[in-house]
Amino acid sequence: MADQMQWANALSTRHSLEAAVTDVVERAVSSLTAPADLGLVFISSAFASEYSRLLPLLAEKLSVPVLIGCSGGGVIGTTVSGETQELETEPAISLTLAHLPGVKVQVFHIVAEELPDLDSSPDAWVDLIGVPASPTPQFILLSSSFASGINNLLQGLDFAYPGSVIVGGQASGGGMGGRVALFCNDADEHQNLYREGTVGIALTGNIVLETIVAQGCRPIGKPLQVTKADRNIILELDDKVPLMVLRDLIASLSEEERTLAQHSLFVGVAMDEFKLALQQGDFLIRGILGVDPTAGAIAIGDRVRPGQRLQFHLRDSQASAEDLKLLLQSYQTERESEPSAVAALMFACLGRGEGLYGKPNFDSELFRRYINDIPVVGFFCGGEIGPVGGRTFLHAYTSVFGICRQNQL
Repeated sequence: MADQMQWANALSTRHSLEAAVTDVVERAVSSLTAPADLGLVFISSAFASEYSRLLPLLAEKLSVPVLIGCSGGGVIGTTVSGETQELETEPAISLTLAHLPGVKVQVFHIVAEELPDLDSSPDAWVDLIGVPASPTPQFILLSSSFASGINNLLQGLDFAYPGSVIVGGQASGGGMGGRVALFCNDADEHQNLYREGTVGIALTGNIVLETIVAQGCRPIGKPLQVTKADRNIILELDDKVPLMVLRDLIASLSEEERTLAQHSLFVGVAMDEFKLALQQGDFLIRGILGVDPTAGAIAIGDRVRPGQRLQFHLRDSQASAEDLKLLLQSYQTERESEPSAVAALMFACLGRGEGLYGKPNFDSELFRRYINDIPVVGFFCGGEIGPVGGRTFLHAYTSVFGICRQNQL
């Protein structure tokens, strides 16, 4: 029998860092029947004062060639009884170990100042990352919250590594301004705690990484075309004043929807210029940053250009749940004949979870309803990384799942 890929996760809520580390290491190691090639660790911001102690404590008890991780406003993992839990407010550590036969694991850390210009050749990005473009690598990225250059990095990786899947998230702290941490322990036994930049791993060989990106919005009104724009400011929609178009749309909504639009109104930018019938999931969701009542212009959280189509969206718990459910149903249908998934990485926005749904573990429980019996691990992010329409973006209010399976050889 061929050597099989294995993933194991352990979650601890011990309030002592030493006890929590001992707990997760013993349980994760005992769950594998072969040596671990990769470790992922996520630690809640309740341990913020002890971040510098995490890697030394892990090194005392755990031997793994590559380990990366970060801090999170909450962490996600598997309890002793095998249930997935999203722990948002209490001290917790989630440790994942993976045995990856036939997979090469390469680790890197980069800061914004090292990034090539966006008009550089693909070779400049390949040289920076230190990973060849062929065979196609799969990337997991963990970045700091501020000034990490993450948008430029994602654009550069898409350019240099066509066909690669990229998932991840921005480390988060406890509340606004909370300090974040990135962890990286490489094959040369260098233990590093970073406060900025991006740590990542490239996985090449016998592994497939598939994604579900649940942006959690539903479209309202009809698709509109941007007829005049300047950077991120929409000056005309269908040759009309954008603010007037929006006011007419809101007037047509139900009373409940009008109330929701006061705080949960977004813009969806169509990702496929040639698709005629746009549906939920065809859009990259972006926030509305402000309006100019005099000019009637609308500023959004991304660049727009004339000719692009967009549609206004609303977000609430029902829309978020329905969006994820539809994506999971579609994924399950498309993958029925493929090898079973062995693990799932979950990068969820701090704005989801119990605050959105009114109860804990909603996204992870819904996920396991369709894809069960595998560890679901991750953390609550300051921004989520995942693909939409064949390009990789930094999202907000999103749950990104990276689903791992072996290649179908």
